[in-house]
Amino acid sequence: MANVQDAIMLFGDSITQAGWAEDAFGARLANAYSRKLDVLNRGLAGYNTDWAIPVLEQCLPTQQGQQYLPKVRLLVVWFGANDAVIKPSPQHVPLPKFIENIKYIVHLAHSAESPYYSPSTKIILITPPPVNTHQRAADLGSRDPPLALDRLFDTTKQYADGVKEAAATSKVPVVDIWTAIWNAAGENEEALSRYLSDGLHLTPDGYTVAYEALMKTVAAEYPELHHEKLQYVFPAWTEVDWSNPRPSVQKREA
Repeated sequence: MANVQDAIMLFGDSITQAGWAEDAFGARLANAYSRKLDVLNRGLAGYNTDWAIPVLEQCLPTQQGQQYLPKVRLLVVWFGANDAVIKPSPQHVPLPKFIENIKYIVHLAHSAESPYYSPSTKIILITPPPVNTHQRAADLGSRDPPLALDRLFDTTKQYADGVKEAAATSKVPVVDIWTAIWNAAGENEEALSRYLSDGLHLTPDGYTVAYEALMKTVAAEYPELHHEKLQYVFPAWTEVDWSNPRPSVQKREA
């Protein structure tokens, strides 16, 4: 039996990597799941799904190793923002290949044929958020040397739809952040500046939308993993036998 807590793993690009920032979704998850599940942030700034898959294969424990390591109880996958970059960027992944990559990521943990198969691992996919091309163009144009616009509103929407297609095919839940943020902005691209700091990455308000949508999905699809349903791995201090503490502070399942 592992001697540490089981975990939630966040796997994505820079939007995930920045999840530890104050008021971002990763920090809020870590606080909500404190003493229940560890939150592991495996965000990879700049990565697309082609480059991320071999990293995930090094992050997930194999079937043989799972007995010695904490279980990944929930894998949250958030890609698409970089895959959707327009050519000739090396980050670009064609939409059909991107969809297959997302399905392969699910396959790694959910297929009995995979060396990383883990029946205890639940998966949630997240779509990329919308792009504010006005902000993005201004940000890139202000650099030295200036850069051309690298993302398009409609193209990113196609990749968000691709995540939903992969989720439906793989039979896993999806958090449609593209639609959630687009609706929050009143379906006005310029109003996305409240939720996007540079036309691409999320502001605290954007992360609030993401966190609330993710927790709503956990509650609906995997209620047993909602933080309010889990107990502490180690008991509250009021449950400790003060006269003989050791037997009363043994690890238990969250």
